[in-house]
This record gives sequence, structure tokens and C-alpha cells, in this order.
Amino acid sequence: MNSVNINSIIRFVVLILAQVLVFNNINFLGNINPYPYILFILLFPINNNRTLFIFLSFMLGLFVDLFSDSGGIHAAACVTIAFIRPPVLKFTFGMIYEYQTIKFNNTEFSSRIVYFSILVVIHHLIMFLLEIFNIYNIIFVLQKTLFSSIFTILLCALISILFSNKQR
Repeated sequence: MNSVNINSIIRFVVLILAQVLVFNNINFLGNINPYPYILFILLFPINNNRTLFIFLSFMLGLFVDLFSDSGGIHAAACVTIAFIRPPVLKFTFGMIYEYQTIKFNNTEFSSRIVYFSILVVIHHLIMFLLEIFNIYNIIFVLQKTLFSSIFTILLCALISILFSNKQR
């Protein structure tokens, strides 16, 4: 096992525990919940096996579902963003992605925020659509998606800055 695999395993376990023990208990203003566990999907190494990545994303969502008693909505949202991640990476990072040389700690902060924002909004929209599952509450779904996405993006950016290995 190399250090990338060990870091991924540690990140997987720590983010699940943090989500289940800390972030699931935050309910700001009734409908703002952070979901930083998806940082595992966002920061997973680019050049690893895609099938393994989608499976790990499913397992991540499944574990959060099991501890949150949420019926599979996290697993569905995680698999979706894992599946659409390559086009989002290509859109956000361009040629760096083409050559498979992305190191998230070395990318521009603005590109990283755009990348985080796209995937977080898609994740939250799918998750809240499946949670509420009523077209008459679409405004409520969009409201929860917007506010929870902002909170999650800020939290993911803060965590990625705090734990980055970039030498300054």
C-alpha cells in the first residue's frame, strides 16, 4: 500500500465519522445541514480505477445512509456525482485534467471552488429531491439545496485549506 491509498482510507473513515457524529447533528435555521463527507469524492485521486472509485462512493453514501437512517438518498447522490466527476473536472481544470496531472493542493483556489460548487450543488439537489420526493415542494427543495450547498462549499473549502500539504 502506498501513501495515497492510506490517505484515502483515513479520509474515508474520518469523513464518515465526522459526518455521523458531528455534522448530522447540525440543523441551522431548520433546513441548513452541512455534508462535508463528499470531500472524499471531490478529492479522490484522478488516475485511480474508475470502477473502484464509483464503488467507494457508493459505500461512502451507504455508510452515511445506514447511520442516518435515510433510505439510500446519500448513496444515490454520491454515485451520481462520482459518475459525472470526469466531465466536471474537464470543464473546471481543462488541459491539466487532459494530461491526468491534477494535484488538488496545487490548483488555483478559484478553480477548486468552481469544481466544489458544481458537484456539491448537484449532490444536494439529487439528495433533497429524493428526500422530499414531491414536485409541489420544489421551492423548498431548491431553498434547502441552495443554503446547504453554500454551507457545505464553505466548509469543504475550509477543510481543504486546513489540511492541504501545499508548501508555501
